Amino acid sequence: MSIRNIDIEFQKGKRVFKAVKDVSFDIYKGETFSLVGESGSGKTTIGRAIVRINPLSHGEILFKGKRISGKISHKEDREVVRNIQMIFQDPAASLNERATVEYIISEGLYNFHLYKNEKDRIRKIKQALSDVGLLPEHLTRYPHEFSGGQRQRIGIARSIVMEPELIIADEPISALDVSIRAQVLNLFKKFQVERGLTYLFIAHDLSVVKFISDRIGVIYQGRIVEIAPAEELFAYPLHPYTKSLISAIPIPDPILENNKELYVYDESIHDYSEEKPKLVNIGYDHYILGNNREINEYIKIRNAE
Repeated sequence: MSIRNIDIEFQKGKRVFKAVKDVSFDIYKGETFSLVGESGSGKTTIGRAIVRINPLSHGEILFKGKRISGKISHKEDREVVRNIQMIFQDPAASLNERATVEYIISEGLYNFHLYKNEKDRIRKIKQALSDVGLLPEHLTRYPHEFSGGQRQRIGIARSIVMEPELIIADEPISALDVSIRAQVLNLFKKFQVERGLTYLFIAHDLSVVKFISDRIGVIYQGRIVEIAPAEELFAYPLHPYTKSLISAIPIPDPILENNKELYVYDESIHDYSEEKPKLVNIGYDHYILGNNREINEYIKIRNAE
């Protein structure tokens, strides 16, 4: 998937708010690309644009070389829905409270007729439930009868039963207990190996994405400020905002945690009045946003280390 120079705007009356500004990145087949940033930075907005919920005001989104943003045919629209599934942030709000688990998981199968007969449909939804660690007797229950972790598993089962190629996981573990988080992350990794899935993983917690990501994009106020492979980003964080995110990761040792220095990002350190910043590859598959002076400084720091 290619995201190319996209802008996303929201309008209220005469006021226009640009939530996403000139964002570009690629997601390669079979990888987990994570988008990380604080609340309100535009992560979910980008995810919703990929599944055609939010329209673009500029730029384009390509999936397998074909444009899927803007006006496309009904057939192409159905292809997008079939091949790109989204797991939403709030497991309670994203499930129909009046529908049984059986119907919730079956809805995509019904809409795209992805089963041969009734026996095949039941087999598929039981398999999806089993894959996420739920039991066949859960089929007749309603979402309010489940815990947050179980609801999130239902959301995951609803996505994987469609056998998509790309899953957009929007903060899929932020509403879960810490003990459940590792189980859900392991589920994602298991499905990736077994089904060759590709993920866009949206999160605000860098310690989580370190475990699951191949590459990470850091977003700040609607702009990508840094993209790098996961190990590279944690070993050589260059942009000041990335440094501030990494410094905020809690250390499990209370003594070290109390003594550590937090790095606070202040965007006034950038002077873009004369020269606008660009996202530049400085080598090592490491992209960073800056003007020429900043880029040269980042290259020096990276090569010195």
